[in-house]
Amino acid sequence: MASGERVYLRSTLSRALYDRIKRDEELKTFDKSQWYRVDMTQVNPEHSALFLPLSADSQTEEFLAQCHEKSDWLFTQLWHTLVKSILTLFMTQTSVNGLLRRGSMFVFSREQFVRLLGVSSSWRADRLLDLGAGDGRVTEVMAGHFDGVSATEVSATMQNILRDKGYSVLDVATWHESETLYDVVTCLNVLDRCDRPLTLLRQMRRVLLPDGLLVVALVLPLSPYVEHGENRNHRPVEEMSPGGSTFSGQISGVIDSVFRPAGLEVSDGAEEGSDRLVSGGGGF
Repeated sequence: MASGERVYLRSTLSRALYDRIKRDEELKTFDKSQWYRVDMTQVNPEHSALFLPLSADSQTEEFLAQCHEKSDWLFTQLWHTLVKSILTLFMTQTSVNGLLRRGSMFVFSREQFVRLLGVSSSWRADRLLDLGAGDGRVTEVMAGHFDGVSATEVSATMQNILRDKGYSVLDVATWHESETLYDVVTCLNVLDRCDRPLTLLRQMRRVLLPDGLLVVALVLPLSPYVEHGENRNHRPVEEMSPGGSTFSGQISGVIDSVFRPAGLEVSDGAEEGSDRLVSGGGGF
């Protein structure tokens, strides 16, 4: 078959599997450095000076290799597709992923985490709070630096996984009412998936120690979708409005119009007592 020639398949499932195989093959040869490139010409110079570029390090490559390996398990993928089509009739997508032990998230490696915080690999602190921790895959990357790790998660299935890993699971409705303050609070790919992101930012600021750090991962350009929310159209009750329509175009808008009104300031990673904001293929 000639390169680029389209294959016609009658079965919808066969076509989906074929397309997935093609995408996986393209990803294996893709120039991953493109994931980390940012057009700084659209970013306020005050903000672009704080950008910390990252790259696909060994742990990132290891995670991708595991993903490729699992994608090659054809019969496992078929089984997951069948089970998922049934379970999503009465379970959320997140809970189904937890039940099937799939859909783990990768945000940063251990080395990238300490670089973003501007600390050494031997740095330790008392308390970490990871909001919307999912199955705890990313929590594990950070946990070794803290004496105590707490987490929140809406999905009951994911909560059980977090408890099995030894983390303290807090109530999603009342975690911010506690007198406990944290050295680091992380909110990774959650703001654009929750009903009240602006309220959440203020709550996170409130539970930080005076010299604490807040780490936020946020997909730009924004495309909010709330799995558990008040609106039937899955739109959030509170809207973040950074302006712009591209990743680079929204960076300054998020900092000035979303984070700063919540009492957050951007850190360059070396200054203590500021809040670290993480976005895209690098850190702010």
